[in-house]
Amino acid sequence: MPSDKLKSYLRLHLIVFIWGFTAVLGALISLNALPLVWFRMSIALVFIAIYIAYKRFSLKIPTKTIIGFLFAGLIIALHWLTFFKAIKVSNISVTLACLSTGALFTSFLDPLLRGRKIIWYEVFFGIIVVIGLFIIFEVEGEYTHGILLALTSAFLSALFSVINSKFAQTYNASVISFFEILGGILFLSLYLVFTHSFNAQFFKISASDWMYLGILSSICTAYAFIASVKVMQYLSSYTVMLTINLEPLYGIILAVIVFKDKEKMSPAFYLGALIILATVITNGIVKHYKK
Repeated sequence: MPSDKLKSYLRLHLIVFIWGFTAVLGALISLNALPLVWFRMSIALVFIAIYIAYKRFSLKIPTKTIIGFLFAGLIIALHWLTFFKAIKVSNISVTLACLSTGALFTSFLDPLLRGRKIIWYEVFFGIIVVIGLFIIFEVEGEYTHGILLALTSAFLSALFSVINSKFAQTYNASVISFFEILGGILFLSLYLVFTHSFNAQFFKISASDWMYLGILSSICTAYAFIASVKVMQYLSSYTVMLTINLEPLYGIILAVIVFKDKEKMSPAFYLGALIILATVITNGIVKHYKK
């Protein structure tokens, strides 16, 4: 139905807008990246568990598959960890510009993990992205640490997407998310235990941080994930992919509005970011017409 498609399209833009706001929340929360991610995943797990109980989804999954979910959870936890760490050591604009390379990483990881040939135009687009990154490195050299962390985060995001696409064909998305987030929490908790980081100071959080964590975990994680699955019932994967690629644009605009001068970058930075974003979107368009 056209009305359902229109509602889904508007909802999708709302979801992407929410994901763009995730970076702003990460900068507003005063916690370091590790406790931030641990609390985000822990609170989100509660919301997803409540949703699964309400929908009465079964959690009976083969043990071997659960191990795969838990490993994927480690990857997504490391993705969020490097993402928020990049924001802390650089800023939102730099992090999101580099994070948009995730789609290109996927183009190379998918052939390697699935055994198909690398496509020539993906290599070409990869070279253009490198040019965009080179421009950003040149003009924003002071943020080298943040750029490297953001690129690592983009790679981990791509790896997670390729692994998760296989699971999504067989299992319920909410159930997958439950076990993956649980896996991320378990791995991070083990690290925190062995480094003796679970102490009174770890759980000492300000009221404002609790508020931002609540928004990040409920709206930006649990709700956005479930809603993104729902819109896919009415929209093509091509439409979803192109719209999601607008996340860095929304995020950078929001960052400039919220943090003003702190997020204003040089014209050359925006040129490099535009080259990366345009290349990623063009790659999606070419893929669509090739199919």
